[in-house]
Amino acid sequence: MGTTAKEEMAQFWEKNTRSNRPLSPHVTIYKWSLPMVMSISHRGTGVALSMGVSLFGLGALLLPEQFPHYLALIKSLSLGPALICSAKFALAFPFTYHTWNGIRHLV
Repeated sequence: MGTTAKEEMAQFWEKNTRSNRPLSPHVTIYKWSLPMVMSISHRGTGVALSMGVSLFGLGALLLPEQFPHYLALIKSLSLGPALICSAKFALAFPFTYHTWNGIRHLV
């Protein structure tokens, strides 16, 4: 009969301990650079935009009222201009960054 995954892992780590091999330093050896940060940010904004569009679409399908009703509800909250501007920026920045970074990557 074969060994279980737990037994295999135990054998693997026991062999590595006996052989005194150093562990791979993984990401700790890399110096962070601008292209690395931009790539990670591009992926993050892509995931965030994808989730946002998916949730908006799901909300449009499942919520009982039409869009103007929810827009009027938000307007009735009388949120300050600073909060409204911050929300607009939070929605526009990932889209703008992702678009321009994608164009930069293609060029």
